[in-house]
Amino acid sequence: MVEKERKFKVTSKKFILLSHRVINIKQGYLSKEKNISVRIRISENKSFLCIKGPSSKSGISRFEFEKEISLIEGSELLKLCLPRIISKKRYFIEYEKQLFEIDVFEGFLKGLMLAEIELNSESQKVYLPDWIGEEVTGVKTFYNSQLSKLTDNEITELISKY
Repeated sequence: MVEKERKFKVTSKKFILLSHRVINIKQGYLSKEKNISVRIRISENKSFLCIKGPSSKSGISRFEFEKEISLIEGSELLKLCLPRIISKKRYFIEYEKQLFEIDVFEGFLKGLMLAEIELNSESQKVYLPDWIGEEVTGVKTFYNSQLSKLTDNEITELISKY
């Protein structure tokens, strides 16, 4: 139940040609306190309830509890979520025997692209393709729960820094 992952900005759309799978995701937050978030995610006609806890000092490890719930429950709970539902396309790419998940955000976060790679340990070596940019692991601004709270001006500023 401890998730270990690193997160990076994506600098170009070169990865799209390498993708072997794409899914659409909608997610919202029922609660997002300083160190804990409760999320509803709907993708591929499935719904999930997810609770995430505080990150480790490195930002790589974090408690995560995820449970599949019915699509009806997920759809109803999504209606109760805080404003700013996140919509994104997730691309799955194999690179150097590693699986990268690249989120291309839509709607109010359009223009933002982030890559994640799940790890077996915090010290696992990661091989980065040339379309990966700055690492943002542990930078709370880039947590989806925090992205959903940004104002339009903050989003514009964040995306313009690419």
